[in-house]
Amino acid sequence: MTLIKSISGIRGTIGGRVGEGLNPLDIVKFTTAYAIFIRKTTTVDTNKIVIGRDARISGDMVRDIIAGTLMGMGWNVVDLGLATTPTTELAVTMENACGGIIITASHNPKQWNALKLLNEKGEFLNAKEGEEILALAESEDFNYVDVDQLGVYHRDSTYDQKHIASVLALDLVDVEAIRKANFRVAIDCVNSVGGIILPELLDQLGVKHIEKLYCEPTGHFAHNPEPLEKNLGDIMDLMKEGKADVAFVVDPDVDRLAIICEDGSMYGEEYTLVTVADYILKHTPGNTVSNLSSTRALRDVTQKHGMKHFASAVGEVNVVTKMKEVNAVIGGEGNGGIIYPESHYGRDALVGIALFLTHLAHEGKKVSEVRASYPSYFIAKNKVDLTPEIDVDAILEKVKAIYKDEDINDIDGVKIDFPTKWVHLRKSNTEAIIRIYSEAQSMDEAEALGNEIIKVIKDLSK
Repeated sequence: MTLIKSISGIRGTIGGRVGEGLNPLDIVKFTTAYAIFIRKTTTVDTNKIVIGRDARISGDMVRDIIAGTLMGMGWNVVDLGLATTPTTELAVTMENACGGIIITASHNPKQWNALKLLNEKGEFLNAKEGEEILALAESEDFNYVDVDQLGVYHRDSTYDQKHIASVLALDLVDVEAIRKANFRVAIDCVNSVGGIILPELLDQLGVKHIEKLYCEPTGHFAHNPEPLEKNLGDIMDLMKEGKADVAFVVDPDVDRLAIICEDGSMYGEEYTLVTVADYILKHTPGNTVSNLSSTRALRDVTQKHGMKHFASAVGEVNVVTKMKEVNAVIGGEGNGGIIYPESHYGRDALVGIALFLTHLAHEGKKVSEVRASYPSYFIAKNKVDLTPEIDVDAILEKVKAIYKDEDINDIDGVKIDFPTKWVHLRKSNTEAIIRIYSEAQSMDEAEALGNEIIKVIKDLSK
């Protein structure tokens, strides 16, 4: 059993002893700590907290415990039922709520679940706020309300349509162009909440031919739910049969978007953001942001439009913070996460789909042709196992010294930028390892760079 406490929330496998998995007592403890924190920090007086969940098997159990605990702390609960992460984020602000909890373990397998915690803006908590909640949970200094102050429970199933309507209302979503293009679209929703909302979104975008794969929200994931090429053989095979012009794949909570070309080849998860940013920048001059481990192609496209690209530390909350700092018009992460401030400051696959289809309709090209129009980079992902007694920070400092003549960014580990490639080293918070991401203009070159750094680290560890 596993329980991981981090600034972004509480994630764990269902079951086990207290403190060893995501079991009822731990859910109560962390929900209570969150309720205390929000009571202390919110500037909103509605006394409402929104909750929504993906379709995983444990969702009902976790939801009932969270709702009851919040009511026991005096909060009124607005339960969206089965809802995507971005839907829940939007509902917090639409309800003028004090916060929100998303019950999802994102791309983790079915035995996992998690509490993702939102502030009154429908955005993830920052590191300091997350640490305060963890400290409150550890103290267990809890005081629940008496019977006359108990919160009330309200179920609201209208937010899928409100979310879709907000996407359709975006100025750069051209519903008429999409309708006229008469696209045939395939979707793989991994038997979670995407299977409810994506067909409705596509229908309202004017898409009449939809090939649905794994759209029953049973929580029994038909394949590993992380939308990577190695997990998407079924939808890729469907595309090779010529069934559709484009395929969209989402993770269980629908904040990541992968795209598959008309010939069944992967578009590349890094290029979801690159393509949407290209479309946005054609119409809205401004800066862009992605994290340090994302493709250089976004920087290239941004500079092509005469704008500036900025890098943030890894993590959605860090991307959002940087986007606000530099007033970015588009940003996100290379895992298929699109953050479009005109909608909201959260990764949103619905926004990504609508903007991508608009761009595709305007370009009048095949998906594979659009992909070929962007700089081609390849990312290799490696790691180095270290013994617990090794000082990882000291090793990273030595790596910086070795490559001091290159362009170095150390806001999150160490990233070394070479003229045509880069490598990013980050230490794990939970294991004695260093993660190494490297990007170059061929996979062989990316792997060679990663291996070079691995050798340097091993030599320094002796």
